[in-house]
Amino acid sequence: MESEVRELLGEQLKDAYSAEKQALRCMQKVLRKASSPLLREGIQLHIEQTQTQIERIEQGMEKMGIRPGRKVCEAMRGLVEEAQHEVDEQEGNGPILDLVIVAGMQRIEHYEIAAYGTDIALAKALGEEELVRLLSETLEEEKMTDIKLTEVTEQSIMPEALGSGGEAEDEPSGRKKASGSRSKAA
Repeated sequence: MESEVRELLGEQLKDAYSAEKQALRCMQKVLRKASSPLLREGIQLHIEQTQTQIERIEQGMEKMGIRPGRKVCEAMRGLVEEAQHEVDEQEGNGPILDLVIVAGMQRIEHYEIAAYGTDIALAKALGEEELVRLLSETLEEEKMTDIKLTEVTEQSIMPEALGSGGEAEDEPSGRKKASGSRSKAA
């Protein structure tokens, strides 16, 4: 059974490799369309992280004697196609397009978080500690990207998208009005 788990992990790593390459191309495309400076900065940072993440997967596959091959992550293909379609459908630029970009990116991040969690569990079960370390580092980056996307949305893009008169409009202090958001104490 161990050989079957090892084979499964190999397939999952090939899938992750394909997913990261597709996500990278998607981010490079949407970077040009994002208007929020904070969003652009975040996308650029994650592009750089993704390049390193691809290198980590390559290191892990090399350690396990696996070649990437031609495997295509169909789930990522669908997420990227959906995100690109939504971006293309959005007329104009500005905060609404930025919200569309964030929505697509967060769906991608959530898929990656789930996939890396599974990959780490398989690597742990097989005693592949170096691979666990590499994948765990990537998983933490994916989680932080998701958190940063939420922060940029809440603090910058959403207030701009709502403009003046919106219920969740920021007060001059930069804090949300109580009626516009729920706090952790709710």
